[in-house]
Amino acid sequence: ISIMTMGVGAEVWERFGHDAIVVEDRRLGTSVAYSYGMFSFRQDNFLLRFLQGRMLYWMQGDDAASELPKYRYLQRSVWQQELNLTPAQRLAMREFLEWNARRENRFYRYDYYRDNCATRVRDAIDRVLGGALRRQMTGPASGTYRFHTQRLVSNTVPLYTGLLLILGRGVDAPMTKWDEMFLPLELRKYLEEARVPDNTGALVPLVNEERTLFESSAFSVPDDPPAWGWGFLLGGLLLGGVFGWGGVMGRRSRVARWGLFGAGGIWAAVTGVAGAIMVGLWAFTDHVASARNENVLQASLLALALAGVLPFVARGSSAATRTARLLGLILGGLSLLGLVLKVLPSFNQVNGQILALFVPANMGLTLGIAAWARKAV
Repeated sequence: ISIMTMGVGAEVWERFGHDAIVVEDRRLGTSVAYSYGMFSFRQDNFLLRFLQGRMLYWMQGDDAASELPKYRYLQRSVWQQELNLTPAQRLAMREFLEWNARRENRFYRYDYYRDNCATRVRDAIDRVLGGALRRQMTGPASGTYRFHTQRLVSNTVPLYTGLLLILGRGVDAPMTKWDEMFLPLELRKYLEEARVPDNTGALVPLVNEERTLFESSAFSVPDDPPAWGWGFLLGGLLLGGVFGWGGVMGRRSRVARWGLFGAGGIWAAVTGVAGAIMVGLWAFTDHVASARNENVLQASLLALALAGVLPFVARGSSAATRTARLLGLILGGLSLLGLVLKVLPSFNQVNGQILALFVPANMGLTLGIAAWARKAV
C-alpha cells in the first residue's frame, strides 16, 4: 500500500495538488490507484450542485501504471510513499477501497476543505490504523485554510482577489495538523512524521520508503501568501481618486466625467454582483466557507442599484441624482463601518487586503457622487 502524491498544476482545480492510494498485489500482478475527488462538468446538474455547494464527486480505481505518464505530460511532480502497514492492515485497506469503489458507494458530498481527495485518503489510512494517525496530529498547523488558499492561487491575481473576497470568517479559524492534511502536499509531509507500532509494539515510521517518480519545476508555490497589501491600497487609492476627480471636474472635462460615470459605474456593477454572490453563498447555499463574511460591507448588493441609476444622473435627472447621492452615502458608510468594526475582537476576519482596496475606492465614489450632486443643485 502506498500513497501517490501529485504536485500542483496549471488549472484552477490543479493548484491544490492531488493524491491516490496505490494497492499493489504482486501475487496477482495488479496495481490499482484509487483516487478521490473525481468530477465531470458533464454530470447531471453539475452547475446547479456547484452553485448550491452540493457537488457529488466520486472515487474510482485505475491502472496505477497509467498515472505517471499522465502527470508527467502535465508537468506535475509525483512522489510515492510506501506505508509501513501490517499484513492485516494492508488487507483491510484493499477491502475498504474495493467496497468504496462500487457504484453504490463511490459518490460523496464534496467539500473543498473538509471532504476532498486528500482528507478521504487521510481518513482511509487512519481507519486501518485504528485512529493512530489522528491521535498524533493534534498539534497546531502551519496556517489556516485562507493562508493556504492565498499562497496556492497567488499565480492569478483575479482569482486570488475573488477568493479573498468571498471566503468568510470560518476559513481563518486555527487548524490542527489533522485539518491541514486537506492538502495532498501537507498530507505527504505529515505522513513522514507519523509513527506506528510494529508487531512488537515498537514505534516505527509510517512511511517505509519514499520515491520521487517525477520532479517538475514548472509550477512553483510560495511558502507564504504574497504581501500585496500596499499594492491593493495603491489600487484602491487610484480608483477612489479617479471617482472623486470625476465628480469634481466632470462638468468641465469629458474624460473626468467618464471617470465617475464610466469607471464608477463599472465598479458599482462589479462590486454589486460580487455582493449578490456573497449574500447568496452565505444565505442560500451549503458553502460553509463563505458564511459570516464581513466583506458584504465592502461589496454591497446595493451597488447594483447605484450602477443602474448613474446613467440617468449623467443625463441630468434630478431624481436620479438624489437617489445616487443617498446610495453613495450608504455604500460609503457601510464600507467605512467595515473598517471601524475591526477594532472589535469579534470582527477578526483576515480581510486587510480587501479593506485596503475597497474602502478608499468606495469612499472616492461616495465623494465623487456627492460633489457632482452639489454642483447639480
